[in-house]
Amino acid sequence: MLLGIFGIILSLVLLITLAYRGMPVIIAAPICSVVCVVFSGAPILASYTEVYMPALAGFVGDFFPVFLTGAIFGILMTVTGYAEAIARIVTGWIGSKGAIPATVITSALMTYGGISLFVVAFVMYPLAREMFRVANIPRRLIPGTIALGIFTFTMTALPGSPQVQNIIPAQHFATGSFAGAGVGITGAVLILGIGLLWLEYRRRSLKAKGEYFDSKESEKVSGGMADDGASAPVAVLAPPNNVVPFLPLATVFAVNFACTLFIFPRLDWSYLEEDTFGGIGLDDRAGLWAVLLGIVAAIGLVIVLNFRHRQELKTGFYEGAKRSLLPIFSTASEIGYGAVVASVAAFAVIRDSIFGMGANALVTSVVTVSITAGLTGSSSGGMTIALNALGGDLRAMAEDEGTSLEIMHRLTAMAAGGLDTLPHSGAVITLLIVCGLTHRQGYKDIGMVTLAIPTTVVALLVAGVTLLG
Repeated sequence: MLLGIFGIILSLVLLITLAYRGMPVIIAAPICSVVCVVFSGAPILASYTEVYMPALAGFVGDFFPVFLTGAIFGILMTVTGYAEAIARIVTGWIGSKGAIPATVITSALMTYGGISLFVVAFVMYPLAREMFRVANIPRRLIPGTIALGIFTFTMTALPGSPQVQNIIPAQHFATGSFAGAGVGITGAVLILGIGLLWLEYRRRSLKAKGEYFDSKESEKVSGGMADDGASAPVAVLAPPNNVVPFLPLATVFAVNFACTLFIFPRLDWSYLEEDTFGGIGLDDRAGLWAVLLGIVAAIGLVIVLNFRHRQELKTGFYEGAKRSLLPIFSTASEIGYGAVVASVAAFAVIRDSIFGMGANALVTSVVTVSITAGLTGSSSGGMTIALNALGGDLRAMAEDEGTSLEIMHRLTAMAAGGLDTLPHSGAVITLLIVCGLTHRQGYKDIGMVTLAIPTTVVALLVAGVTLLG
């Protein structure tokens, strides 16, 4: 048994190391699964075909529509010029000297509007770079500023977020995407407020040291991926006015909100109990379906508004479809790895230790998801691994204790968005590559706004909810 536990730990260390060194997770995850299986004494081939692959396929089956539509939506918002227009409009409201809050707010609007996180990163970098150049702010702050807008409060805290990190808990706790609204809004305000204060402090501190946009200390070591136009689609159309670019984002929220709170509850879903549909209930899929319909409706609106430019939109569909594949299969590979770990006998000892630590369901869920997200370097991957293994037990424990599943949904999602951005995180590495910076230049601020601040806020909210009941 000790050898099996050692194998789990060794495989995790190897996964972190390989990811940090740049090996794609889609390759690293099966390698690390083999390490875990070898030390546990389980059969390698059977574990791969009967455990790893079904788990991978299950995640793709559940969430591919969201990844696909989110990526397509992001590309369409780019080629229509809507994304750039939103950035220009927000900058006009705040002023060029407010490049940091303008970048955060623009990134947040796109993320909360349903555009895939990675697409937002590619879209925002050239826009943020120009704003920072005009305001003469050190470019090393660009990654942290974008990260605050896309990897934190809009991804996990704000109720109704269409990002997959807000959908996963709903699949396990029978909640909706607007679950725990009060706690989520409170957390979002704290994360945003403290994050902006930190970035402003850093701007003033670097300015006092004589560092500006073109300072040697802030120069890029290599060209950003968005610089050559190959990784960030160029806007080929121009929105007719300042209102139109915001309409698709508003559509995602409006449709999601209406379906979750008004439309779905009034429809007859009794047929879902049939074997044909897996004997599920509305609560098992409502969060996913509402978000999916919201994004599809927004894509439809973009098509209607730009129908005469069908060829450009067609190209956007193709590009978006391609962009959706690597993110979902990378995450799904981590899910497969987690399933292999959960299948070995040594994992039962770890699971029993977690439930034997004497904490309530909320604390157990938050701690478990935080650890797995940190180990895998992925909020969605870590949360899925933890909840696939322990979600049913956590839900039963919460119901026995009288703990609100809606609050547990919100804080579990927020917990996933903390330790997931350790230096080996694929999202962090991608963002730094996009911005053309190294960990030494850009990670300090990414770590503060996406790891230290969200983790602290979640700890405070968990303590507050526990004390106030």
